[in-house]
Amino acid sequence: MGQKFSELDKRHIGFIAEQKIYFVGTAADSGNVNLSPKGGDSLRVINSKKIAWLNLTGSGNESASHVLKNSRMTLMFCAFDGKPLILRAYGTATVLHQHDETWSDYCDLFPFSVASRQIFVLDIDLVQASCGMSVPYFTYDGDRDDLANWSKKQGKSGIEKYWVKKNQKSIDGFETEILERAGIEDTRISEA
Repeated sequence: MGQKFSELDKRHIGFIAEQKIYFVGTAADSGNVNLSPKGGDSLRVINSKKIAWLNLTGSGNESASHVLKNSRMTLMFCAFDGKPLILRAYGTATVLHQHDETWSDYCDLFPFSVASRQIFVLDIDLVQASCGMSVPYFTYDGDRDDLANWSKKQGKSGIEKYWVKKNQKSIDGFETEILERAGIEDTRISEA
């Protein structure tokens, strides 16, 4: 049976620190629900009621568009080795872009990447722990370098061009505010 908590405790924080992958769930009031796997050194527990995670440039930008429409977010962690556990943190998220006033409060918590797109800050309302006894065992072989290598090759200008082409709207057509909140003029970037 699942247990509910109003905040993360020391055991939860320790478990999160050991995880190599986590999952982010978001949804607007209409349209598709989004579930994204995240990895790398991209998540920080700020305190028992707050988690921040770095969103790198990718093919979609669903989380940003959803949080602008409806700020609810769920983060899920699950044990793929050792004692079984599924841990979910439910709450209200804020999306930060590079030109936002509070970006500097969080950006130095993460390794620099030219692909840094947003930082999400989750204010936790509820934590749920459940057994996870049917989650299969997996072994961790290492992080993929593909995104880091692609990003370095693109450089800042290439990343911004990619945002223009692929990251302005969700699959449901919701705005992400990526250009205006990052201080980028659409007209100055050629899509060619």
